Amino acid sequence: MAKRSDLMTKGPERAPHRSLLRAEGFTDWEMERPIIGIANSFNEIIPGHSHLDKLVDAVKAGIYAAGGTPVVFNTIGVCDGIAMNHVGMKYSLPSRELIADSLEIMAMAHPFDGLVLVASCDKIIPGMLIAAARLNIPSIFLPGGPMLPGRVHGRDTGVDKVFEAVGRFKGGKISAAELKQFECSACPGVGSCSGMFTANTMSNLSEALGMTLPLGGSAPAVYADRLWIAKQTGLTVVQLVKNNIRPRDILTREAFYNAIATDMALGGSTNSALHIPAIAYYAEVDVTLADFGKFTEKTPHLTSLAPAGPHHVVDFFHAGGIPAVMAELRRGGLINEKAMTVFGKPVGKMLDAIKAGIKDQAVIRTLKDPVHRTGGLAVLNGNLAPQGAIVKQAAVAEEMLKHSGPARIFNSEDEAFKAIVGGGIRRGDVVVVRYEGPKGGPGMQEMLSPTAALAGMGMDKEVALVTDGRFSGASRGSAIGHVSPEAAARGPIAALQEGDIIEIDIPGKHLGVRLSQKEIKKRLAVLPKFEPKIKNGYLARYAELVSSADKGAVFPR
Repeated sequence: MAKRSDLMTKGPERAPHRSLLRAEGFTDWEMERPIIGIANSFNEIIPGHSHLDKLVDAVKAGIYAAGGTPVVFNTIGVCDGIAMNHVGMKYSLPSRELIADSLEIMAMAHPFDGLVLVASCDKIIPGMLIAAARLNIPSIFLPGGPMLPGRVHGRDTGVDKVFEAVGRFKGGKISAAELKQFECSACPGVGSCSGMFTANTMSNLSEALGMTLPLGGSAPAVYADRLWIAKQTGLTVVQLVKNNIRPRDILTREAFYNAIATDMALGGSTNSALHIPAIAYYAEVDVTLADFGKFTEKTPHLTSLAPAGPHHVVDFFHAGGIPAVMAELRRGGLINEKAMTVFGKPVGKMLDAIKAGIKDQAVIRTLKDPVHRTGGLAVLNGNLAPQGAIVKQAAVAEEMLKHSGPARIFNSEDEAFKAIVGGGIRRGDVVVVRYEGPKGGPGMQEMLSPTAALAGMGMDKEVALVTDGRFSGASRGSAIGHVSPEAAARGPIAALQEGDIIEIDIPGKHLGVRLSQKEIKKRLAVLPKFEPKIKNGYLARYAELVSSADKGAVFPR
């Protein structure tokens, strides 16, 4: 049977190609085997990626053992925590498409028979999964694994608490020495930040999608389990090639719905509502923000993980991880058991094969005793968000589930952050941050600093934040993002004026402003033409192409 890699290894006309491969040490027998590309996002700036070289060595061992030939190449990666709250964050979401493009270029220029995608953090994970969907050659994703939590004052702590500590310090609640203690203790080693933030949400949802082996999303970066999974990933990709199981055999509508249901049970990052539709779009499956709303009422929230709760991803791993959650959801008929997986079996048979089940009901609750009866995420609609907005309702204080208050208008995250830490926000206000969407930002930067400052100053139970931008998975409080259409596209959020009364009803799935449609249209009609904040370079090109948030902030196919 012909292999894809024959394009560079077979026949007399490929002698120059083989000559170049031999220059790197390739032997005859290595060129006869399936050639597996390993997309490695290793670098020395992201804690979740600085150990990936060791994982890749384990993957290579698995590929060799299964009769394949591994070839490693690298991709870029942005650390959202380090890029936070400065111009660097504008580049984070746009890097997703750039990563997907780079993988496509490498896999088409060098026709690999299969791919192993190795990453840990935020936009890099969906970027690689988008590439897999577009290329549709046998592929498997290997996350780098979560960081262990740190310890401060005898309690497990993650990077979210460092951001909140800044707000507490600004509010005079802790000393500079205490802030330094959080800084030095919250992140004890390699891995993606320890809570169910965006990186770990996407790592775990890659399992629910069927693209990652069981427990690949939750086994800690420093555990031996991570190396075992890496070796098994290498073995498995060769089997995927031999059996011709491709990403689009796995990334079906049923798989995306399984991922959304699992996401609701996890109470994961709101960024999943950007990335799941985007991966689906490039797999030519129509999934939008509205689909998330279909799962909110029928899927219970089963875990209470940081930043919304006391547990971290290591606890989730020991409790059974994604297989345990999916097994429990299956009991309620909330999972499609026939969706295919890289495990080589459909979801139902995979769960049976590994005897999936909850090992610690304090961490993963049952359907009979959920954390909340409804899902962790909620989609809101109304005259302020005709195409939807999203909130992590699992991380909203009870008293803020329904709230109305005067709009405090800011046209950038920086303006809003300065007002919050400068004491310019009052109890009951609704902070509105606009022109931070995919086009308006450009790049739809995350806003952990404002939400963390509000939480650290004790105002997360008094003040809401609404934006056409997005939030870090570490955000908590009444933080409503992805308001669509965005201000730069002349969405209703652009019509808001200081003091307008914003109405939030999360149980009622409503986000509105006390204005008539006539008044909104009148205000929008007199707005000046939107002027891009950045007019050259990659972000300028990105802003010209990118879609709205409700469709996943994607490029036209």
